[in-house]
Amino acid sequence: MKLILYLILLILSPIFLNAQNITHIQIQNAISPATATYLKNALNHAKKADSTILLIELDTPGGLATSMRTMIQDILNSDIPVVIYVSPKGSRAASAGTFLAYASHISAMAPGTNIGAATPVNLMPSAAKPPTNQPNEKEKQQKPEKTSMEKKVINDAAAYIKSIAQLRGRNIPWAVEAVREGKSISALDALEKNVIDLMANDVGDLLEKIDGKTVIINEKKIDIKTKDAIVIYFEASWKTKLFMAIANPSVAYIFLIMAMYGILFEMMSPGSIFPGVIGAISALIALYALNILPFNYVGLLLIFLGIAFMIAEVFIAGIGVLGIGGVIAFAIGSILLFDPQTLGSTVSIPLVIAFSIVSFGFFIFLLRFLINARKLKVVSGSKSMIGVRAKVVKVINGDYKVSLQGEIWNAKSSEKLELNDDVVVSDITDLILKIRGVK
Repeated sequence: MKLILYLILLILSPIFLNAQNITHIQIQNAISPATATYLKNALNHAKKADSTILLIELDTPGGLATSMRTMIQDILNSDIPVVIYVSPKGSRAASAGTFLAYASHISAMAPGTNIGAATPVNLMPSAAKPPTNQPNEKEKQQKPEKTSMEKKVINDAAAYIKSIAQLRGRNIPWAVEAVREGKSISALDALEKNVIDLMANDVGDLLEKIDGKTVIINEKKIDIKTKDAIVIYFEASWKTKLFMAIANPSVAYIFLIMAMYGILFEMMSPGSIFPGVIGAISALIALYALNILPFNYVGLLLIFLGIAFMIAEVFIAGIGVLGIGGVIAFAIGSILLFDPQTLGSTVSIPLVIAFSIVSFGFFIFLLRFLINARKLKVVSGSKSMIGVRAKVVKVINGDYKVSLQGEIWNAKSSEKLELNDDVVVSDITDLILKIRGVK
């Protein structure tokens, strides 16, 4: 029996050894340095696994231009064909995603997806054009004139996508329009305009349609064979996943707020350790996130200003103007912190509302309660007996024994007291009470 099994494996082994395999990854978030690292690692994995294709399922609102260019360089210099598939249905390859789709050796889209809107966006708004003395209706309807820097950025991006389109033999005029005019089209229109190579319903359908296609890499023709190929999904490392999650504006925002609260708690109660540790770790993660995400300094300053107003409301007696103003500044700053036109997404509005309400409740009610609690008199220990009434139960050579809260204490007094006199504790030293008579 063992001999028969061995002969079967010996016969089938060439089939398994010669089977093609495909490395498959999914990019379903904003383009960031972590995304670029994920792609580079996937290409290295594909090389080690002898994969014939790297398949990228793409759904992105856009992202950072620097990370996009790094990814495009890796795709253009890849030794194996890179297939970008905008999927699943309802996905998009917007902004930086358009450049990536153009750079791929084979570009495909699922029905119900779209591509385009690739105009570079500056985070900070440009200065408005000075009004003319006699503006006419035509001038009023015209868009604001771009600054020299904006023109340079757009011209550079247009030239970049044009060179990629020329390399891949795709529609050049539409690519330039997508950059200059921000145009976007559906998957069907993209296929008709030669923006993509084909449409497919799912990954299986895609592999069937690209089987037998030929691509050119380093001036060599490579025939794509996907029939009976084994698809190997390459998952990002935990560190890359963490950095990709941090690149989400909502997650970065949460870490920023946690850092503020943690440090504030530690300052209020030095030695608590736990709030300080959480705040410090969150602060480091938030600083990294703000380093890789383009953020608006005005939004960040408004958040700090809002917190300052809410803290001031705790110490300054008023009618809540500072607290309300602080909440408004906090909410507006949170919305302005990340620009959706640059990243393709921004902080979740429900998340902003939730944190604004929690912050208002924390600073106005909880923090005020804690501060007032600190001002209360000590209710335990020796100091708690000062001001408490007692009764003289014994007089011994000018010293006294008094009954205080059910206990007998030694006491001294500068006054002459009699047995059963009511007294008040004025101080305590070395377990001896200093007392005075009740007037």
